Amino acid sequence: MSNQSKKLGSSYEGLQVNIRKLKTPKIDVWKNQYPDKEYAITLDVPEFTCICPKTGLPDFASIKIDYSPDKYCIELKSFKMYTIFYRDTGIFHEHFVNKLMDDFVASSNPRWVKIAAVFNPRGGITTTVSREYKRK
Repeated sequence: MSNQSKKLGSSYEGLQVNIRKLKTPKIDVWKNQYPDKEYAITLDVPEFTCICPKTGLPDFASIKIDYSPDKYCIELKSFKMYTIFYRDTGIFHEHFVNKLMDDFVASSNPRWVKIAAVFNPRGGITTTVSREYKRK
């Protein structure tokens, strides 16, 4: 590892150590009256913002969530409040998508979920982070 790589790597060290323990707002649900039917719901969040934990500058993204509900569907107002929470939160793109997936699955226990977050270019690079979940 070069000295330059060591310098770059160490400047990020410790920034996200406790990210899995981040206390986020609860995502509420409502009872699905068609749990016997497999269907898909798409949620689009075109104006998501969070903070870069390295620079303190805002990051902007478009988030798309496709999921198949079972007993519960996501309540949209609480989900909106969940996304707004991140406006003042320093979080890496990769960690955000993983945290969102964990919270989404914990709240609604869907059949499956696909999340994709497309972050606006930073330094000329667009970052897309995606994760899929399928209940066993």
